[in-house]
Amino acid sequence: MSVTVRVPAKVNVRLAVGAARPDGFHDLANVFLAVGLYDEVTVAPADTLRVTCSGPDAAQVPLDATNLAARAATALAERHGVSPDVHIHIAKDIPVAGGMAGGSADGAAALVACDALWSTGASRDELLAVCAELGSDVPFSLIGGAALGVGRGERLTPVEVGGTFHWVFAVADGGLSTPAVYGEFDRLTSGTRVPEPVAPPALLAALRKGDTAALADALGNDLQAAALSLRPSLGDTLAAGTAAGALAALVSGSGPTTAFLAADAEAAREIAEALSASGTCRSTRVAVSPALGATVLEP
Repeated sequence: MSVTVRVPAKVNVRLAVGAARPDGFHDLANVFLAVGLYDEVTVAPADTLRVTCSGPDAAQVPLDATNLAARAATALAERHGVSPDVHIHIAKDIPVAGGMAGGSADGAAALVACDALWSTGASRDELLAVCAELGSDVPFSLIGGAALGVGRGERLTPVEVGGTFHWVFAVADGGLSTPAVYGEFDRLTSGTRVPEPVAPPALLAALRKGDTAALADALGNDLQAAALSLRPSLGDTLAAGTAAGALAALVSGSGPTTAFLAADAEAAREIAEALSASGTCRSTRVAVSPALGATVLEP
């Protein structure tokens, strides 16, 4: 028997970052939007816990106990007194180390898959609690759709979305370390007053109404300056996508993937073609949002 769970990538349509806290984390107002790029995680009984991975950049995915999917299986097993002896296979399609929560998505998917495989009967609240222990982005990967995350981003309030949004994602060569980007944010803001993070009402209204133009006006990422400081070439990618007709462009999360909001499906296709021809990114992906969270696939 095996269980396969499909789980989406995310884009942060607004990532407001507060000053560093004493524990080293930052308070956030993080508006997540799930997009239709997916990993699929399959779990099956095995003699011991092991992780395998296939797909683009699979070689960059850790296959040891640090992998979030392995940590998720171990955490759920410990809670329910079962052995975490499963083979976890990750079929990657979400960019690796790209600021789109691919690792977090795999953790959420493995948790849902193991819950089904072991018939633990865990409640949604219990699964969300385990997700929050695993990482700030993991709870959203579980629920999908759209949500406002506060605290470290793990305390979620669902956000209504009234339409479909079209995106182009430009995948960069190599990754960016999330801790390094936050460290650069702290360096860049040192000696200044960092405002309390809030989600703009205009952005939430744009999502609720399905208003693409209004969403474009409200997008923002407080980590973008830090990501550009560490990887200046991302500025060329943002400029190329904007020149190709994107309504808005931003670094996705901590980067280095960049996200471009398009007016419609045809515009998204044209932006993707222009970005591919620009030589400023390794590859492009087109996707729509919102998307469902971690979902068990029928055999």
